[in-house]
Amino acid sequence: MKKLAGILIIVLVICFAAYEFQASESEDVQRVMAFGDSLTYGKGDKDGEGYIDGLEDELNNPQSEQKVSFWNYGIKGQETDGVMKQLDDYRIKTKLDEADTFIVFIGTNDLINSNGGNLEKISDRKINEGKREYINHLKKITSTLIEANDKADILVVGLYNPIKDNQKLEKHIRDYNESIKGLADKGERMLFIPTNDLFEDEKKTKYFSDKLHPNEKGYQLIANRVLESYDFK
Repeated sequence: MKKLAGILIIVLVICFAAYEFQASESEDVQRVMAFGDSLTYGKGDKDGEGYIDGLEDELNNPQSEQKVSFWNYGIKGQETDGVMKQLDDYRIKTKLDEADTFIVFIGTNDLINSNGGNLEKISDRKINEGKREYINHLKKITSTLIEANDKADILVVGLYNPIKDNQKLEKHIRDYNESIKGLADKGERMLFIPTNDLFEDEKKTKYFSDKLHPNEKGYQLIANRVLESYDFK
């Protein structure tokens, strides 16, 4: 009986030590939650998961003392109302306070779908109406994150124009980005990160996998911009 009790004590000590190690280890790991559409999901990158994969590789390189864990909640085809539903899902909602940083890269599908589902013929009226709804949704998204987590920064990534020779679309992309930046600038823990200039004067075949989605090189440009703009620490 004494022998059994001794074994149980040893097992409990080992379990407690393992728990303490995992707890201390988890405290050293930064958690980044990313919300968005196919651009956050990584569509078009055959070797990884888009810009999130690029951030993860760079921040967790062998020479770095920091460790960063990314939770990628990007969904292909998603709009801002989809992100709002995600944030109301208890499986995600209950984890929001665990994040050290949030990334929100959403809006491309909102713009395209407000125009009728494509960018062939630009309707100023429809896109302007859609932008008002988009900004309202983005305010709700960022407000939810701020209320759920009192320490995490929110990186709001701007949109880019996938058709640079379309000046009507370029005007709307800039309008969207001005509104996004205006919203981010009002928040104490929010940062706007532009992307529209990344693909200017660049051959599309070099950085894109299709008409809309970047390839590995294109996503790396976005990852580099995030790293230049924000210090993960």
